[in-house]
Amino acid sequence: MGLREFHQFYQEVEEVSGQPPVVIFESTGHYHEPVLQFLERHKITYFLINPVLSYESRKSSLRKVKTDAIDAFHLGELYYKNEDLESFQKKSIRTMNLRHLTRQHESLTGMFQTILDQVFPEYKKVFGALYSPTSLSTLRHYQTPQGVKKETVDQIAEVILRQGAKRSFMWAIEKAQKLKDAAEQDPFKHNAYRSNIVCLKLNIQLLLQY
Repeated sequence: MGLREFHQFYQEVEEVSGQPPVVIFESTGHYHEPVLQFLERHKITYFLINPVLSYESRKSSLRKVKTDAIDAFHLGELYYKNEDLESFQKKSIRTMNLRHLTRQHESLTGMFQTILDQVFPEYKKVFGALYSPTSLSTLRHYQTPQGVKKETVDQIAEVILRQGAKRSFMWAIEKAQKLKDAAEQDPFKHNAYRSNIVCLKLNIQLLLQY
């Protein structure tokens, strides 16, 4: 049943009952978003049920067969038996944007950590804030331990300061020495997969844009 047919059915029920019916449906991640927006647009009261609540309630039911019709009937029972249910309060656009960006950032940092563990795992010990602009920009310059080993501490310190850190040269020397130590402790003799370097650079670029 499409949303247009659903709305027609909704209006028929309202006409027969003399009052606007409520809509109960189970959360399905981002898949329910078009339905939610449709209900919001038509000012229809609805209850968005957490799947965990629905599942726990269903376990206590004698109806073990699972079909769309039985699931719908079960949601109706849950609505009438649970006095604590409250109609769904849609989050503001600003809140939803923040939620989406936070989830994307978590996904991106998780991927970044995985790739870094395969390319330069000891790098995480160099800077206190791994995702700071100075740290990410330095890693973009020195993507592998082999690149670090080719330069002196002073040369690396100069590169670190050029990344925008408003710190002293002695601070940069300290970080450069830590980077040299990290390169020496690295378990990989060389990076076998060029694709990892490409992915690392892409992830750094995306993180710097946050």
